[in-house]
Amino acid sequence: MSDTVSMLKPAASNPATKPSLTDALVTSVNAKTAQVLALLKNAVVELKTLTFANSFGAEDMVLTDIILKNQLAIEIFSLDTGRLPTETYDLIAEVEKYYNTKLNVFFPQAQTVEFYVKTKGINAFYESIDLRKECCYMRKVEPLQRALKGKSAWITGMRTAQATTRASLPVREFDEGNKLEKFNPLSDWTEQEVWAYIRMFNVPYNALHDQFYPSIGCAPCTRAIAVGEDIRAGRWWWEDPQNKECGLHVKN
Repeated sequence: MSDTVSMLKPAASNPATKPSLTDALVTSVNAKTAQVLALLKNAVVELKTLTFANSFGAEDMVLTDIILKNQLAIEIFSLDTGRLPTETYDLIAEVEKYYNTKLNVFFPQAQTVEFYVKTKGINAFYESIDLRKECCYMRKVEPLQRALKGKSAWITGMRTAQATTRASLPVREFDEGNKLEKFNPLSDWTEQEVWAYIRMFNVPYNALHDQFYPSIGCAPCTRAIAVGEDIRAGRWWWEDPQNKECGLHVKN
């Protein structure tokens, strides 16, 4: 797997992270930002205990900036799987310093991870979809369930255009699996609008985005994409794109 990653990782900087800030694009971003802010303010009033799942992708950095800059009463948490890229850890430290905040970080259960590694292997997730999903469950899904405990709603940075598995993505829905409301405020944002916001407001972001990593997860399960590939092509690239989700956002 590592040979595949190194072969596909381009040396050039990714122009997608530096969009031309045309008047039309700036106007669109400002209008959609106002809509997101209004949505989140109303959600806080209605539901009280909201939490935002921040995985430190570009979309999540947009929401982080909106929440913290406007001092919204929304908790921000992150899942440290134990196998994140160095660049993601660097960004976590930068965010805490830049916004003068402390993030809630949830970790997988140590005994569960130790048993998986001991009985199945350190990189067993490459061997089958079941083993990959088992790894995702213990490193992401179970910690997420703990993070959402006692909350009335959670917020994600998902967008409709990110993947075929997200083709129908409402701004608000009921998360049947976790039994609480779920908001996807950036559902109708384009990739260009996300990066325009980041440039307009000087928002910190993951250095891997400049190296053609539009979607970033755990280091061994994420690679750079080639020109013309889908933006989620670098996640679990050895699997069928119709089923490439970690389990955090799969509907029953």
